[in-house]
Amino acid sequence: MSTTATTKPVPITVAHGDGIGPEIMDATLRIITAAGAQLAIEPIEIGEAVYKRGLQSGIEPASWESLRRAQVFLKAPITTPQGGGFKSLNVTIRKTLGMYANVRPCSSLHPFVSTKHPNMDIVIVRENEEDVYGGIEHRQTNQVAQCLKLISRPGSKRIIRYAFEYARVNNRKKVTCFTKDNIMKITDGLFHRTFTEIAAEYPQIESEHWIVDIGAAKMADTPEAFDVIVMPNLYGDVLSDVAAQITGSVGLAGSANIGDHCSMFEAIHGSAPRRAGQNLANPSGLLHGALLMLVHIGQSDAAERAHNAWLRTIEDGVHTYDIYKDGVSKKKVGTAEFADAVIARLGEKPQVLKPAAYARGVSMDLSMRKAGPVPQKQRVGVDIFLDVPAGNPDALGAALQRLHVAGTRLTTISNRGTKVWPDGNPDTYWSDHWCARFEGDGGTFSAAHTIALLEAVSRAGFDAIKTEGLYTFNGERGFSLAQGE
Repeated sequence: MSTTATTKPVPITVAHGDGIGPEIMDATLRIITAAGAQLAIEPIEIGEAVYKRGLQSGIEPASWESLRRAQVFLKAPITTPQGGGFKSLNVTIRKTLGMYANVRPCSSLHPFVSTKHPNMDIVIVRENEEDVYGGIEHRQTNQVAQCLKLISRPGSKRIIRYAFEYARVNNRKKVTCFTKDNIMKITDGLFHRTFTEIAAEYPQIESEHWIVDIGAAKMADTPEAFDVIVMPNLYGDVLSDVAAQITGSVGLAGSANIGDHCSMFEAIHGSAPRRAGQNLANPSGLLHGALLMLVHIGQSDAAERAHNAWLRTIEDGVHTYDIYKDGVSKKKVGTAEFADAVIARLGEKPQVLKPAAYARGVSMDLSMRKAGPVPQKQRVGVDIFLDVPAGNPDALGAALQRLHVAGTRLTTISNRGTKVWPDGNPDTYWSDHWCARFEGDGGTFSAAHTIALLEAVSRAGFDAIKTEGLYTFNGERGFSLAQGE
């Protein structure tokens, strides 16, 4: 993220979006332009109109070229048609252009916007490409579907380093990691271990780890205990909305989606088609996305000027309908009038709320450090997943033991992650989804063993729906045990 001052207009791609999008984009652009933003705007059309022209992605090839050329994207909310297999365009853009970091500042505006947490000021940094958001799902049996959770070491290193660099550049004091590695010891465990390794490079910044469930409870109850929070994708998606809401309103929050080559800035709320064309919508969420964009492109002066004018407007009680409250607000205004009020206060600063102050002349060091030695990977077995509608673990175990594939032995059968053979508990519920674990019997386990086992399973009349190789890395087990093992 650059913070170097610039006077030359910076090319940006702008999408006015659907629903309330065009109104709040117009208000946002008017405010930041009046504040001194130097922008060369290239508009594109995405979203509902493009979907209706038959493009299931919601974006045309020419728009991709604009994004690659400008490398900065200010996007209003869009509407994704329901049903019909339409993919989320937000997710498509983030993943296609490698926008790995989602950044959401969440600060309360007490006493001008209602909140139970007047001192809340946190930033959530969410990994944006991995986890279950790979969208890799399969229906495997009549009763069971799966979604793959993918956590990589390079992906974890990138987002965690970003969080620490963000804290360093913005003079934040602490970075907290949320995971669920007491249960998902390999995937979330990898994220946690990587956090610990990178935290050691930043001794001047306090670091800590929380299990996500109690961490989320603590954040909802005592958010002032946190500063910057970094999380895998799913937890970050959920908790960034929670954080925004408990500051006072999701409608006030913006976000940055940062990549090495292209970055996107947006509000976190949707297109609200019911409010479209009524001059009612609050442009603050998109404005905050635009402020993050200005800092990113080196126009911190304009960002600070617009942000402080916005804070002064909130202090003066000039509010849109969504945050208007009798006894606190002084004037209810529409979208355009709110923008006018902010523009009228450019050059002013808030008197009660903390003035905005953005870093200048400091850059993030996001270079990838040299990876360590590659661990020795050794195959030690295979999990073969079976669709057996009327299965019984003892009968299934006996049948699989009769396969007699040389060099292999059946060690465990589990059902939805719980051990049911040998010595299973009769109270365990059985679905039609079974996992038979075969390991080497005193020698090397090879791919040929897996093929032989699959052939034997098929000859015995079983439906093998999936296999997973079992490996060790430098002798450390790289697969989980079943519950009860």
